Amino acid sequence: MKIAILGSRGYPYVYSGYETFVSELVPRLTAKGHELTVYCHSQLFTDRPKEVNGVKLVYIPAIEHKILSQFSHSFLSTLHVMFRGFDVILYVNSANGPFGLFTMAAFKKTAINVDGLEWMRPKWKGLGAKYFHFSSLLSTKLFTKVITDSDRMHDIYKKEFNSESEVIAYGATPEFSEKPELVSHFGVKPGDYYLIVGRLIPDNNSDIIVKGFEKSSTTRKLVILGDVPYKDEFADRVKSTTDNRIIFPGYVKDKQILKELYANCYAYLHGHEFGGTNPTLLKALAYGNCILALDTVFSREVLLNDKHGLYFSKNPDSVTEIVDFIDKNEPEAEKFRKTSRERITSHYTWEKITDQYEKLFISMK
Repeated sequence: MKIAILGSRGYPYVYSGYETFVSELVPRLTAKGHELTVYCHSQLFTDRPKEVNGVKLVYIPAIEHKILSQFSHSFLSTLHVMFRGFDVILYVNSANGPFGLFTMAAFKKTAINVDGLEWMRPKWKGLGAKYFHFSSLLSTKLFTKVITDSDRMHDIYKKEFNSESEVIAYGATPEFSEKPELVSHFGVKPGDYYLIVGRLIPDNNSDIIVKGFEKSSTTRKLVILGDVPYKDEFADRVKSTTDNRIIFPGYVKDKQILKELYANCYAYLHGHEFGGTNPTLLKALAYGNCILALDTVFSREVLLNDKHGLYFSKNPDSVTEIVDFIDKNEPEAEKFRKTSRERITSHYTWEKITDQYEKLFISMK
């Protein structure tokens, strides 16, 4: 089959969840004998080969703007893809919902991975939230197939838009620590720190976690990986803590170092609120973490309720309580570490996800 993927920054460029998804799915589908083409943001690539790892690449420009960049790129990519002989087109991101008008007019078989509840995220207030809600609605009306990444997200789309969807999660690959000494670059030792990975935005609740951690009695540190690539009042407020146990290294792009930070933390704190199957939570499981997660339906689905994690409520006191509890209960933390990778191998392998996408694409042809 000839398959095109639109809506990410490109391949093999890896920046966020969408790009990780593309980088894992595309080579596996290629290995199965399918012809994959990925549309890339041309300004992100200095070198622009026509093919990498057997994957065909098309470079399309975009308007350099925080809001318009992805929209303009998807628009131009859609105009290009409409006149190419692809059997199936896959969009990622529900913001691309309106482009289903074009692909429908061109009689293209098109699927869209709508990801999370973008219209509920604090960053999209007013008109932005309304656009994402409307775009998500259009996704359910204009595309051949809608893909949600969790059972709970499926239920929300059914209730909100009266739409069925194919449930296909994200994946992860179990790994183990190889060079634990690398964490010393951040002034910590293996097992002597808690970890957060995620952008410093309100719906990841790093402010609540920091406030709760400040009140905890632990002598361990808290390493927060992530930031925002722009001046931001919320991020500045989170980073203004005077607690010397809390460390902000910013973005860590080195994959080996990132793996070691995951694999050697005492426990992983997950505050993401509006996603479905969150990639950072899957990585925490894949790297053998004890997980302390914000109590959401999405966290409970991934962690099988209490089997693979403990939960805190959306308030600092709850964070303090859960940190103090696990800090004094090493056997409890170790119990979760020993079984965390089992959740990945049983349900979230990239091989399984690839098989599900292939089956879906074949059914659409």
